[in-house]
Parts: sequence; structure tokens; C-alpha cells
Amino acid sequence: MSDITPRLESLHYSLAGDHPAGLFKPVLVGVVGSGNLEVLLEPAEGAGCEVRIETSARGFGQIWEAVVRDFHDRHRLSGVRIGIHDMGATPAVVSLRLDQAVQELRS
Repeated sequence: MSDITPRLESLHYSLAGDHPAGLFKPVLVGVVGSGNLEVLLEPAEGAGCEVRIETSARGFGQIWEAVVRDFHDRHRLSGVRIGIHDMGATPAVVSLRLDQAVQELRS
């Protein structure tokens, strides 16, 4: 038996946005499963965009930051809290799920 205890890595990003999301019901897309993730968008007070990530793939903070910044550069949301629960999704899948969540938010 291994002495290594599996742990999730938690990452947090606070970004300034200039496109207020307004009032909306929480949006959930994706599913937590091998190679996938779920994204939850919730309204938040203030003019920022908070992103919290829980991932099983530890040590990829720089890649997560690049994906989150790319997403934010495209959408510049404010008044939004984003929760991501990841089980090893690739950056392309992460971007897809984030864009799906924004599409749901806008529809």
C-alpha cells in the first residue's frame, strides 16, 4: 500500500472585469469525471471575476493561469464567481467548458 495520500490542488485567481454579468441563476456545465470537469458560474458582488479551481492534476498552475487569462481576455466578465472541479481535463476541454458556461449565461 502507498503512503501517498491523493490530494486536490486548489488554485485561485482574481481578475478585474468590465462586462457585468448582471443577475442570473447559477450555470453548471460539464461533469466531474476522468478527463473532464464541471464549471459553475454564480453571481457575485463587485466588479471582479473570481476563479477557484480544484484539480486532481497537481503542478499545472502555469497552464491553468494561461487558460484562465485567455478566457478572461475574451469575455472580461465581472460580478461572477467561477468554480471549476477538474479531473484531468486538457486545456482545450477547459476552454470549451468555460465558453459553454458563458453561452448558457447569455442565453
